[in-house]
Amino acid sequence: MVCGGFACSRNALCALNVVYVLVGLLLIGVAAWGKAYGIVYSLHIIGGVIAVGFFLLLIAIVGLIGAINHHQVMLFFYMIILGLVFLFQFGVSCSCLALTRSKQESLLNGAWEMSNDTKKSLEISFNCCGLFNNSLEASKKFKADVEMCIAPCTKAKTGCISCGEVMMEHAGEALKILGGVGLFFSFTEILGVWLAMRYRNQKDPRANPSAFL
Repeated sequence: MVCGGFACSRNALCALNVVYVLVGLLLIGVAAWGKAYGIVYSLHIIGGVIAVGFFLLLIAIVGLIGAINHHQVMLFFYMIILGLVFLFQFGVSCSCLALTRSKQESLLNGAWEMSNDTKKSLEISFNCCGLFNNSLEASKKFKADVEMCIAPCTKAKTGCISCGEVMMEHAGEALKILGGVGLFFSFTEILGVWLAMRYRNQKDPRANPSAFL
């Protein structure tokens, strides 16, 4: 049987949707991991990535059911929604990759305006003190934060690193993974739309020949 047949199209579409399920889970997991390292308070783009992962996961499940049952209506909505997910995912992925270090620092500075108890909790979790010490204005806040810091590193001979550096390192890793994975698999969604359209117009050889669909 040639690969252009009904069974091959169905199997290819099912396999592609299994990949989408895994990609959706990966995007959600990495974004949640990135949130845990401080960017939860600042980078709304991470929320966008989680939304993309969630909708990709849902639409992949719909695509699987539609492909297995050759359900015309489900495949139609699958094509429409997957096309919209592609546009949104492409934009969010490009934003992740285009976010510069200076912009990340600016967002983290804005996010650092929190209660002292929350700061202390983060400093203990990441074993660091203060945020950034790279400007005159930031230096004043940094010194004040260091004086109140109760992280375990304050008792070490080597001293403490800034929480900004810790957060920037993990935020940068998360953004690169999210942007790269999201951008690469966004183009495969075009293949998914085309494959669903082709499969939807093929006739199921097992179906009743007199049936309309």
